[in-house]
Amino acid sequence: MTGVLWAAVAGIGFGLFQSVNRAALRGMDAYASTFLQLLVSAMILVVASLAAGDPGRLAAAPASAWWSFAAAGLLHFSVGWTLLNLSQQRLGAARTSPLLATVPLFGVVIAALTLQEVPSGLELAGVALMVGGVYAMEVDRLRAARRVEEPATAGGPRSDGGAGSRSSSPAVVWTASLFGLGTALCWAVSPILIRQGLRDLPSPLLGVTVGMVAATLAYGLTLPLRGRRRLRFTREALAWKLAAGVLVAVSTWTRWYAVALVPVAVVLALGLLSVPTVMALAPALVGRRAERITGPVLAGSAMVVAGALVIGAAA
Repeated sequence: MTGVLWAAVAGIGFGLFQSVNRAALRGMDAYASTFLQLLVSAMILVVASLAAGDPGRLAAAPASAWWSFAAAGLLHFSVGWTLLNLSQQRLGAARTSPLLATVPLFGVVIAALTLQEVPSGLELAGVALMVGGVYAMEVDRLRAARRVEEPATAGGPRSDGGAGSRSSSPAVVWTASLFGLGTALCWAVSPILIRQGLRDLPSPLLGVTVGMVAATLAYGLTLPLRGRRRLRFTREALAWKLAAGVLVAVSTWTRWYAVALVPVAVVLALGLLSVPTVMALAPALVGRRAERITGPVLAGSAMVVAGALVIGAAA
């Protein structure tokens, strides 16, 4: 039960993080946002490890533990968080959050490929629900894009002041959805690496700290390639980002702790508590015009969450 509670806390915490992070992205580049997110989280976790953990255990840990934690951090944080920020910038938090709920879907596929675990009938039913939910949300998104493009095609007002409505085209919409699905894929693979690391060093706090620091160092080395102009941000965005960094650090810590206590499928399923959290908070933080929650989005979200919970129950 303790692991289940930690997983639930992590799910709600990630929902809070996604909502606050959406507000930060209004005045900040996605890559700069990811680096600040990593930096704040790394600082918090290092302090927590020094205060509550036993850093000396890291020196005695085998290289395999270091490698597993670092690889999990690079995949989950560097790649996953970048894709998350890009998705939220293009789709918004309300439409990105349900896409992240496809993590259990990828988990089923990965288990079949790596562990030769064939999905049961109940798991396949959950997969069908999730795919249907994602399809419902994307059809709504494409219809909205076509409504924007039709006036421009007919010579009417354009959303970009005459340069064309490229950001609303169906091709760009589907590409933006791939960012969210890519995040889900990263987050489905990382628990496997976390479990491997915890076998050699059974300390979730030290493990997540190693992963976060590795991701921060790697990101810091590559970020200057973006150029200084892309790294500018407003004070308001910085304030939101600092709050988001604290929330995601605590949520990530609790998630790794839950992975050490209960099956990964349970952690991934309870992580879906982030979806209703985002639905409730994101519109209040950034406005309903920026975060439009339509009937198809609600219905698709419900289908995705229901399907993932079915997979979690069947696991």
